[in-house]
Amino acid sequence: MKLEEMCLEELWRLFPVFLVPHKEEWSLWYEEEKKELLNLIPDNIPVIITHIGSTAVKDIAAKDIVDILIETDSIYNMDNICDVLVQSGRLCMSKTENRISLNKGYTEKGFAQRVFHYHLRLKGDNDEIYFRDYLNNHPETAREYEKLKIELWHRYEHDRDTYTNGKTDFIKTYTDKAKRGCR
Repeated sequence: MKLEEMCLEELWRLFPVFLVPHKEEWSLWYEEEKKELLNLIPDNIPVIITHIGSTAVKDIAAKDIVDILIETDSIYNMDNICDVLVQSGRLCMSKTENRISLNKGYTEKGFAQRVFHYHLRLKGDNDEIYFRDYLNNHPETAREYEKLKIELWHRYEHDRDTYTNGKTDFIKTYTDKAKRGCR
């Protein structure tokens, strides 16, 4: 059965939430993928590509999935980038007025060896960068976040939405602190 034909519960069983200890190679995976993205995206489309998510935070456990933020300057360019990425084998998972999510490495048999989530946004829609930087500058907060993620993982392994929602308040609190320049 194709991924597009599976219901949410089937997808959650095939792609459970799982955490692994921090891997140094995540930075390398990001750099290699960024280079590939820059080769795919037409030169006339301005982009800022950034490594986000827990794989971009030093020394904490994370899902073995590298999150990449791609910012551009217009909805038109977002749509063009999405088309290019889909044509190159990425899968568009969701599309709203101002955000597009894609992935690579999800197969009918489960996760591939390398998995990526792409967050396509308008320039400036980048709260994840504030959160990432706050955690990297505050290791004790990063450890609290890791502990929360581990607790949620054990409770919601096959319910990605509840796992994600369980992190929302923590992320918002520390993103807001980072944006205000608080320590």
